[in-house]
Amino acid sequence: MNTTTRPDLLQAFDALLEPARFKDYGPNGLQVEGKRQVHRIVSGVTASRALIEAAIDAQADAVFVHHGLFWRGQDGCVTGWMKQRLALLLAHDINLFAYHLPLDAHPELGNNAQLGLQLGLTAGARFGEQNLGFLGGRSDGGSFASTCALAEHIESRLKRPVVQVGQAQAAIKNIAWCSGGAQGYFEAAIAAGADAFITGEISEPQAHYAREMGVAFIACGHHASERYGAPAVAAHVAAQFGLQHQFIDIDNPA
Repeated sequence: MNTTTRPDLLQAFDALLEPARFKDYGPNGLQVEGKRQVHRIVSGVTASRALIEAAIDAQADAVFVHHGLFWRGQDGCVTGWMKQRLALLLAHDINLFAYHLPLDAHPELGNNAQLGLQLGLTAGARFGEQNLGFLGGRSDGGSFASTCALAEHIESRLKRPVVQVGQAQAAIKNIAWCSGGAQGYFEAAIAAGADAFITGEISEPQAHYAREMGVAFIACGHHASERYGAPAVAAHVAAQFGLQHQFIDIDNPA
């Protein structure tokens, strides 16, 4: 059974995702130190208690996620859910690696790139703050006849209903997307020339923008849009070292 060390694993993740390039909402990299030798990695979207418990059952030495435990603005108290999650990680000596915006942005393995792959979309440009948004179109060069056709396509690929607001004024050719809670990127997507914008969540203002600007807004779920980057990156790095890897998807309707 192949193993590597925690420092070598961290170095590989950092080299791939380049966290120093990003201004983020929390720390990227090793958030909780566990055992030094690693041979099995579990990946998931969020470092929830359910994921940590599943990683323990899988005898993982490391957990790799998009949403870690620590965020700007927290009070710093280790109580309640934070205490429960940390207690499990520390008791079982499990390393927790978390990468937020760097995982969204990676051009091939990141959340946006992998969401595009799932939806049959190819990006030709980037837009928005820190160039996190992707802009492109169908990989086959075609278009979607209507907003409803695009929404139905997304539902069939992601296996969940979407929220659709606004109607594109013509066939949808230029499609922008940014996974997770990127509803604030909608105006930048419109300015970049998108006929439709896909993200995880919608807030109150975006419904009005969509109706007034003639650009479709589709929210497909925060979790649903970010299920693909963590396993892609973890599998890639695990393969470099010959480690075992398992993706565990903890269902989340949000």
